[in-house]
Amino acid sequence: MSNNREHVKCLIVGSGPAGYTAAIYASRANLAPVEYCGLQPGGQLTQTTEVENFPGYPQGVDGNQMMMDIREQAERFGADIRDGEIVKADLSQSPYVLTTDEGKEIEADTVIIATGASAKYLGLDDERKYNGQGVSACATCDGFFYRKKTVAVVGGGDTACEDALYLSGLAKKVYLIVRKPYLRASKVMQQRVMNTENIEILFEHNTIGLFGDNGVGGAHLVKRKGESDEEMVDIAIDGFFLAIGHKPNSDVFKEWLDTDEIGYLKKVDGTPRTKLPGVFVAGDVADPHYRQAITAAASGCQAAIEAERYLAAQ
Repeated sequence: MSNNREHVKCLIVGSGPAGYTAAIYASRANLAPVEYCGLQPGGQLTQTTEVENFPGYPQGVDGNQMMMDIREQAERFGADIRDGEIVKADLSQSPYVLTTDEGKEIEADTVIIATGASAKYLGLDDERKYNGQGVSACATCDGFFYRKKTVAVVGGGDTACEDALYLSGLAKKVYLIVRKPYLRASKVMQQRVMNTENIEILFEHNTIGLFGDNGVGGAHLVKRKGESDEEMVDIAIDGFFLAIGHKPNSDVFKEWLDTDEIGYLKKVDGTPRTKLPGVFVAGDVADPHYRQAITAAASGCQAAIEAERYLAAQ
């Protein structure tokens, strides 16, 4: 085998709670897993400040710290965790061949795909400027910091309505900024939002910028953009939440595996198995429903156990 190609029993792609937990279990099962961390080592949790809903941390824990802890645990059992991204996959036959961004080929008997998802942003410079200072893509992660404050949620689907309802229980006031003149959300969600006193829906509004000195202080909106009665509207807010969806990081594998219409990888019978023998999925890349650190970690455990059983049966 050339130095450019390496054979491994278990390759883990991605390094959030799912990938790192899979590495813990695979290492302890003597699979000598190799894990590639991808562009965002630690995953989406490194974007949040405090994680307060993960069992075992009564005082809460910094998202980065938690990921470093889980990583260290995997390394303690011998996981080979590497920087770099998997940019190409040939899953036409086993052993499967995956290629890193440096052109190295990894031949793997089992593959655990834990590449996660990325929150969609509007693409404003201000979102980057205020990231972690009032801009968030996770209401359940960060809503707590906005008790008795005023926040805005962007989006018109079920997620946006869920986030607005969740935040309405904490914040003094919630604006729901909707591009269209209607909500896309299910009827029952629409009804709940309409019936919640401290939620104000701003239909036909586009966000064009954010302002504030120490973090977000407000948003610049355009009402009825491009129409004859177009007007500029500024709202004062302390937090700006994006709820315009997530994009699963599944592009590299789409050619070989089934996805839903959004791109989430499909599981077979609710297990981490896919239609390819020895290829398993874990975490948010295959989870449009829960998207929590704890569920991702749990699915990483399941995927590693499946990989171990698959190899034992070979």
